[in-house]
Amino acid sequence: MNPFLQNDFHIRWSTLTPEHIETDISKALADAQAAVDAVAALASTDTTLTYENTIVALDDGLETLNRAWGLVSHLDSVANSPELRGAHNAMLPKVSEFFSSIPLNEALWNTLKAFGESPAAQALSPTKKRYVHETLADFREQGADLPKEQKKRAGDIQSRLAEITQKYSENCLDATNGWEKIITDESLLAGLPQSAIDAAKQNALQKDHADAWRFTLQAPSLIPVLTYADSDALRKEVWQAYAATGRNEPHDNRDLVREILDLRHEFAQLVGQANFADHVTERRMAASGQAALKFGETIFEKVKEQFNDEVLTLREFKAKVTNTSTELLEPWESSYWAEKQRKANYDFDEEVLRPYFPINRVISGMFEIAQQIFGLRIEEQDTNLESSAEVWHPEVKFYDLFDINSNEHLGSFYADWHPRESKRGGAWMNYFITGQRDTTAGERSPHLGLICGNLTPSVGDQAALLNHREVETIFHEFGHLLHHLCGEVEVKSLNGVNVPWDFVELPSQIMENWCWERESLDLFARHHETGEPIPEALFEKMLAARNYMKASANARQLSMGKMDLELHINWPNSDKADLDAFIKESLAGYSAEYKTEPKSNVFNFGHLFSSATGYAAGYYSYKWAEVLDADAFTRFQKEGILCPETGRDFREKILAKGNSEDPAKLFKDFMHRAPDPDALLRRDGLIA
Repeated sequence: MNPFLQNDFHIRWSTLTPEHIETDISKALADAQAAVDAVAALASTDTTLTYENTIVALDDGLETLNRAWGLVSHLDSVANSPELRGAHNAMLPKVSEFFSSIPLNEALWNTLKAFGESPAAQALSPTKKRYVHETLADFREQGADLPKEQKKRAGDIQSRLAEITQKYSENCLDATNGWEKIITDESLLAGLPQSAIDAAKQNALQKDHADAWRFTLQAPSLIPVLTYADSDALRKEVWQAYAATGRNEPHDNRDLVREILDLRHEFAQLVGQANFADHVTERRMAASGQAALKFGETIFEKVKEQFNDEVLTLREFKAKVTNTSTELLEPWESSYWAEKQRKANYDFDEEVLRPYFPINRVISGMFEIAQQIFGLRIEEQDTNLESSAEVWHPEVKFYDLFDINSNEHLGSFYADWHPRESKRGGAWMNYFITGQRDTTAGERSPHLGLICGNLTPSVGDQAALLNHREVETIFHEFGHLLHHLCGEVEVKSLNGVNVPWDFVELPSQIMENWCWERESLDLFARHHETGEPIPEALFEKMLAARNYMKASANARQLSMGKMDLELHINWPNSDKADLDAFIKESLAGYSAEYKTEPKSNVFNFGHLFSSATGYAAGYYSYKWAEVLDADAFTRFQKEGILCPETGRDFREKILAKGNSEDPAKLFKDFMHRAPDPDALLRRDGLIA
């Protein structure tokens, strides 16, 4: 039956069981290798090389394997089990070796290069011509022009990176799941919002702990403790457990990180780059590791003074409230006292907003916004019906997305919002199918994507009530999803999120802006019991507190981007035996001083180390794209935040275009000018 190799649009998740993985992926590998060999063989024949028998034939030949392995990897992220992990890891080296061998296949490279340099390639449409150029650049970037021995080493490095980054990810998941705090003394819960207490009670009952409260290192449990718990001892214990993630056996990532960084640097030098950051950024908007580093440092210089003032002001606030002398805080105190100070300064407690953000209403309101501004309609399928799409877990929802004018089915998507022990942390978007948009093929077919998160779960029969940051997370991931589902690129591999990494966060981050505007909030921010919108007085407090400690928030994000770049630029010059010391020196001034010196999160930083590349040397992209999104949203503010003409322009000039044109041009097409570098700091209230 080969369930992982089926091409059904509605994926039959119940059939995708671990015992099929080895057989199905092995067959997909054999078929993909045959396709590669067929294209490679053209170099030694008299066959006329065309776009169809080279570029298209290669992509088509890899499509089944890409989809099948994508399903395996997805299940590893959302439904991890010992059986699935074993089957995944058994095939991972073979899959990694195969994909790393493609750009190192000399005959294949000769075929593609010969076509790319032919007159036929120059006669293609601009988008297809761009794809040929991008394909050849990808091959060169992965070592296609290397001598034979160096090609072998390049392939070995990529295979090893796939293996050890997977292990890093598993260690983070297992370490997170391996810690719990069972509380039986109710007095230790003082200060915690009722929502966190109720969730901890439910969590304890699910683990057969009666008359107790269970806390974990998953974000919906961890963050309320660090932010609200009056017990300094409890906050300290939770903070120390989280800070130790990835640093202790049996889930120790320290040696893995060193090996990952060694291999990345070696690979970069193999392909002619000075360091891995230059290798990664060469074809991105930043164009070099040093340029990306300078970008972040320039922003930090503009916020540094306000950041230092915020740090001192927080220490003074604690001293005043506790009637003690001003001194350094402990790291497990900072969020707690920051929340106290915010409440004192703005009479605002974010927990007061939670009743206005029941998840179902947030999602339906978000869909209504998409309908108004982007010309879309979204319908949920009842997954309990036999005729409907299957899902991988009962909590998962399935939706269809249509163009509101033509009624065309543009795509569908799954949504999986709450934490489970079998699911990795964080929030993300991905896709299973890129639909056909090549008009020469004479047909169109829908896209299929997914969004996942780890948001506050429901308690009992009550709908999950989210905090505002979680609402922003839903909008953020939905923005990524729209980038895929609204794609109109004739080349599948240039569709949607397949853009330069420092542009990919623009569609996601701009969506967060609709979480702050009265007009859009009124579409979804309604009290879960009364249906009333957020009272005007509370809304004004929310806005007033929006830029509270914004310099500190910027410094934190910039510090993570700088750590990433410093590691990937200066790795040979670092003290590899003491990464914490190297990072501390590199980030001098970027974080507050504390009584107990916190260590970096480098051993629990999945963005950088849970895949062969991922966000490595690319974490700066969040801040880069934040500048773009702050600037682009000013057009909506000027023309109407629910203006359909502006929204349609964004859909057509950004979302629909994918990587079919240079991202700088796409931005300029929408804004009619280059980006304003100060737009973000202006929005954050850090400059006038």
